[in-house]
Amino acid sequence: MTGVAPRFSRITGTGSMLPARRVTNAELAAQLAARGIETSDEWIIERTGIRARHFAAPEQTASDLALEAARHALEAAGRKAGEIDLIIVATSTPDMVFPSTATIVQHKLGVAGCPAFDVQAVCSGFVYALTVADALIRTGSARRSLVIGAEVFSRILDFDDRTTCVLFGDGAGAVVLEASDRPGLLASDLHADGAYRDILCTPGTVSGGRVLGDPTLKMDGPAVFKLAVKVLEESARAVLAKAGRSDTDIDWLIPHQANIRIMQGTARKLKLPLDKLIVTVDEHGNTSAASIPLALDVAMRGGRVRAGDTVMLEGVGGGFTWGAVLLDM
Repeated sequence: MTGVAPRFSRITGTGSMLPARRVTNAELAAQLAARGIETSDEWIIERTGIRARHFAAPEQTASDLALEAARHALEAAGRKAGEIDLIIVATSTPDMVFPSTATIVQHKLGVAGCPAFDVQAVCSGFVYALTVADALIRTGSARRSLVIGAEVFSRILDFDDRTTCVLFGDGAGAVVLEASDRPGLLASDLHADGAYRDILCTPGTVSGGRVLGDPTLKMDGPAVFKLAVKVLEESARAVLAKAGRSDTDIDWLIPHQANIRIMQGTARKLKLPLDKLIVTVDEHGNTSAASIPLALDVAMRGGRVRAGDTVMLEGVGGGFTWGAVLLDM
């Protein structure tokens, strides 16, 4: 596009999508017991805060979930798909090796021509994607973007490993991010350190028509926990400094919904009361790149997050990646 580059970007609509199948801890524990794996509702809640998660139907893909979340976000923003000139999908569970899930979503929306691509930063993916969309809007390369996080993590779980298979779920969340003359996305802070790649990974790959290695998720839980609490606080404080704000300016904290202990630990380090922490991990589980936009949409539609509120989004995931974004809604 041509003309003067817009200076700011703002979220104008949110949307989400959860698969119909809700799996409680009790149901999952029964399924695992049939495989000789012992767990319980109490064990899962105590360690994670998770009570249930949603699993996609066999025929559902990440693009299917992303499509419905995008439609809800467009409706909330009062926009039609044809008005969007950028689509970014954050996912670690794409429909196929290529093309990108974003191009598949684009086609399902019935539009063509605008740039569409995926971002792969695992659970930090939505924060990364939102930052990229904001940068393209600020430079004038786009005016209205769909930013989506969509995952079907149930496809890459090892159901013989109770330390990981109880944690994750499927879903999608989306926002419409538009050019504005008023500040919306105030600042972002992104990081990665590949030295920690082995503590959270899915090490399989495809070669010669065969899967090489193990295509299921592996995690060193204690190592992830220790690193996550540290870097989330650092990134939150860095983004506040960039925006010229303090922790007292945060109305709502929406972290990646991985583990209630990590989330509450981060809130305490920022001296935020726990009633300012948006929690959906209890019902959604860890939906990776979808977790932040899912939680944001739940909070918006539930009337907690409102226009004028200052919201901190932050994620941490495999790579190791992490980052934060500060928004005025």
